[in-house]
Amino acid sequence: MNREQTIALAQAAEERLLSEGRPAIPCSVAVRADSRTELSRYFDHTLLKPEARASQYETLCREALQLRTRTVCVPPDRVALAVDLLQDSTVEVCTVIGFPLGYSSTSAKVAEVDLTRTLGASEFDVVIPVGRLRDGDLPAVYDDIRAVVAAAEGSVVKVILETALLTDAEKIAGSVAAIHGGAAFLKTSTGFSTGGATVEDIRLLRMVAGESRGVKASGGVRELAFVKACIAAGADRIGASATAAILANAAGGPEGNDGY
Repeated sequence: MNREQTIALAQAAEERLLSEGRPAIPCSVAVRADSRTELSRYFDHTLLKPEARASQYETLCREALQLRTRTVCVPPDRVALAVDLLQDSTVEVCTVIGFPLGYSSTSAKVAEVDLTRTLGASEFDVVIPVGRLRDGDLPAVYDDIRAVVAAAEGSVVKVILETALLTDAEKIAGSVAAIHGGAAFLKTSTGFSTGGATVEDIRLLRMVAGESRGVKASGGVRELAFVKACIAAGADRIGASATAAILANAAGGPEGNDGY
């Protein structure tokens, strides 16, 4: 899909939301990366496996401190542990909301945000109601995201579109609903569906996000070359569990340290 088609579909989605009484919610959080951003600060160092033990989260947090990542991304029931391990550091705690399927009720998502924000989480990655988007019910997607953004009270909200399940037109419409609802980031994937991030999807989301909102590549991110390609396509944040290996490669692996 070319730029003109993308812009036309995005404008149509925005006009529909406005016509149905859904105002655009501004986002005042600075989320864009730039040429001065260290590679490690692109990363949400992630562990979301349901079988993971406390010791694995302790390792995750130790690695994040050593690597100086932007956040650790953990499930809601591990937020308190991560906050305790990372206190007084520059590494923040991100958690997931309505994860990984997105079809929990909006009130349940809001309750998850309320609880984890109280525990110390400062970023929230929420899955959209994918089926509602595929129904064409854009106001329902907006309402869901708007409620989560309101509950986050100014903290960063990243909206997971689960791009592998969507057409390009649906990706654009979902992105517009997320941005219109006040989200700070568009995010590709949960990593639990049929596919993950692609460079093509990053380019598409970047066109819709504009210059004031971020784009996060997540799902199947395991290699430095792919990380570089995502950043070149417009990603401001990378979600990965292979962070340590990727950064080790950047520092001294076969591809060397070429500016990241």
